[in-house]
Amino acid sequence: MGYSVVKRSIIKGRRDKIWNWRCRWSIVTIAAIALIFYNAVANIWLLHPTACPVISTASPSDPPSCEPCIDTVPNSAIDDDPIAKLDLRLGRWDGSRSYRLFDYAAVGELYSEVSSNSKVCLATQSSIERLHELLRIAAHWTGPISVAVFVAGDELRLLRAFTTWLFRCQPEIYSRVALHIATPAERPGVHGVVPSWARDCRSKPLPPGERRADTVAWRARHPYPQNHMRNQARKNCHTSYVFLVDVDIVPSKGMAASLDKFLTTAPKCSLCAYVVPTYELDKRVATFPSSKSELLRLSRNKLAIPFHRKVFIYNQYASNFSRWEASGGNETSETHISHNVTNFELLYEPFYVAPDTVPAHDERFLGYGFTRNTQNASPSTHYLRYILARRWK
Repeated sequence: MGYSVVKRSIIKGRRDKIWNWRCRWSIVTIAAIALIFYNAVANIWLLHPTACPVISTASPSDPPSCEPCIDTVPNSAIDDDPIAKLDLRLGRWDGSRSYRLFDYAAVGELYSEVSSNSKVCLATQSSIERLHELLRIAAHWTGPISVAVFVAGDELRLLRAFTTWLFRCQPEIYSRVALHIATPAERPGVHGVVPSWARDCRSKPLPPGERRADTVAWRARHPYPQNHMRNQARKNCHTSYVFLVDVDIVPSKGMAASLDKFLTTAPKCSLCAYVVPTYELDKRVATFPSSKSELLRLSRNKLAIPFHRKVFIYNQYASNFSRWEASGGNETSETHISHNVTNFELLYEPFYVAPDTVPAHDERFLGYGFTRNTQNASPSTHYLRYILARRWK
């Protein structure tokens, strides 16, 4: 009797245990299946892209002729401050590790194309306080322009402002310019707040008095590295010939085109440099002379004199301006050679067009005065010539 009861209890306990195990397993299985189903539905929903709303607009009668129409993009939609992205830690050092150089800090979109289609690139250099002179050069020179700018301390923000202003307000000029930067190791350029005139085309760029007093004082105590700047501007030209000038030397109108034509037909001469007659105009002269005849009239009235004649006559003496003027105003329609420069002067510093194979300027010479002639070689290696054109050069 007792045995039977015990046996039935054991059987019932086993049944209950099996039932509980089956219930739990069923619940786990159902939950797993539900979770798998949920994940599948969620993945399908997430991976399925939402349909974009279709906005019906009337198709234009005349479809656009360009694809894409880059010219129609407003300047405001483009980054107009390229120098803001400049990493000031990545410039290359000069030979003495005194200056850090940044090539192509800002490049116009047509600079490469214009360089490919030109024989001559105008190279120049400037400090920040004279950079506005670049506008006068670019107004007359239609070819590529490579300009190196020296900045110290907060002057970098002013250069950024000028570049932005040039991009927004003078796009035709900006498109042909490649801008390079040199900054001293002792007082490197720093990014700062760009002044408001940078985006106001009604304002005059680089107004005086914006540099910090300590920067002005530092600049007054330290020489300007002219030869570093000349070499940097020159070596970033991509044409066969380079016309290297200071930023206050303004070429005559049409000079880029006339030089291109002359150098295309001129006999090949790797050791020839073509000297460009350079004059100083009196402050009373309001209009830039448009021809040699007009320049000679100003010269006769003492309103135009050969460059540096009063400061240092030997600077241009070997060029023989008297012989160039003696031919009068009978210019031809083609650029041609007036006469050969036969006298070599040790202190001769002409402005000339030459292949970029001429020697570099000696960067050991700093400051102003007798720095350009460190490039000039002896007459046995360079043959200096004069250019005479319909438009005076």
